[in-house]
Amino acid sequence: MIAPLGPVGLSALVLAFMVLVMSAGWFYQRIARNGGWADVFWTYGTGAACTVLALLPFDGHAVPTWRQQILGALMAAWALRLGGYVAARVRHGAEDVRYAALRDTWGSTFQRNMLVLLIVQAPASALLSLSVLVAARVPEPAVRGADVIGLLLMTTAMLGEGLADRQMRTFRSNPLNRGRLCDRGLWAWSRHPNYFFEWLLWVGLPIVAIQQSRAQGWLSLAAPGVMFVLLRWVTGVPGLEAAMLRTRGDAYRSYQRRVSVFLPLPPWR
Repeated sequence: MIAPLGPVGLSALVLAFMVLVMSAGWFYQRIARNGGWADVFWTYGTGAACTVLALLPFDGHAVPTWRQQILGALMAAWALRLGGYVAARVRHGAEDVRYAALRDTWGSTFQRNMLVLLIVQAPASALLSLSVLVAARVPEPAVRGADVIGLLLMTTAMLGEGLADRQMRTFRSNPLNRGRLCDRGLWAWSRHPNYFFEWLLWVGLPIVAIQQSRAQGWLSLAAPGVMFVLLRWVTGVPGLEAAMLRTRGDAYRSYQRRVSVFLPLPPWR
């Protein structure tokens, strides 16, 4: 049984699981010739791992506590919404500009480098699941102010990310906007509002988990830390910004001067 394992042991299992998931994602994107499928595999795999770890029994609880149930539901809802959105976009659209740019840059070494890029995302999933685990296992049975704030923040962030995705989808579906940049709604406040809300969702975990009397809860800081690094500096913003500059040129440079890169701020006129 895996339930008696501690947080480190469970995270190691998630790491092994995600190595398999991302290896399968690499094979699938190679067959489909669309690197965007890697994001689908990562989202569903991470969501499954986080949901399972949130609901595992602990400290003699025969059934998941209310806190476990809510966090498990939030993780499942996050994976289903985001994974479904990305899958639909990959299935019916062109390859994500980040992967298309990497395909051009890497040339004949694209698939080899893609395998490395996908596998190194497995440890990130393990750290995210660890944060979910420690937040779900807060021992206090009563509802605390930290629970309300953290869980509401996670829910609001999920809704915000969905709104950003919907605004972009609506903009792109209008033929009159072909070749134009979306700078409306949330996209007038941040060049990457979907990434910002994705990061904000994971900020809710430490709010729930951290207690002065429970040192283990500080492990939950791994989630927002990992997501910020990935989105802001690794797999998110840099690749997309570079691709947009290459394809949109001065129009995107103007957008960069007017709109915040990550944190939503009033548009700079």
